[in-house]
Formats: sequence, C-alpha cells, structure tokens
Amino acid sequence: MATVTKKELIDRISEQTQAKRVVVKHIIQTFLDAIVDELGGDNRLEFRDFGVFETRTRASRRAQNPKTLERVEVPAKRTVKFKMGRTMRARLSAPLRTTRVVE
Repeated sequence: MATVTKKELIDRISEQTQAKRVVVKHIIQTFLDAIVDELGGDNRLEFRDFGVFETRTRASRRAQNPKTLERVEVPAKRTVKFKMGRTMRARLSAPLRTTRVVE
C-alpha cells in the first residue's frame, strides 16, 4: 500500500485541470481548513456519495500501562468519525485490481 501526500494530490489535480499548482494548493488548504473549522464547531459534514464526518466524544476510562502495569486515568476526548458514502462503498467493495510487478 502506497502513501499519497498532499503535495502529490496537488500535483495530480494541477496536471488534470491545467490549473496552476499554487492555485490548487490554496484551494485544497482552504477546503481542509474549512473541514477542521466545522468539525471544531461540532458540526456534521456531509458530502453526498462520498461520506459523512462527525465528531464523537469518547468517555473517560481507566487504562493500564503495559510496561509498568500501573493504572492510568485516560480523560474524555473528541474524535472524528467517518462513514462512507454510497460511491466510496461501491468502489472499495469491488474486487481488488492486482498488478504484477515485473522484475
């Protein structure tokens, strides 16, 4: 499995749309900032056919340090939950396309 960075996505989108890389970078960063701002305000983000982002609060709990076996209190915290939309679910449930590596 390969890791795709934001820079690589910017380069791909720039090539596909013939838009300047700087413009694409600004648009993507503005989009990501808007997502963080909305989730920070406890808003739910829904992108039809892609998926839904929403915040959840995880309750505080007791955990154990595996090294020292000491009990530790883990405070409550907010996390982001993502639920796949129809199009993404269909794409990910399709059979994997395998590629052969020729050496």
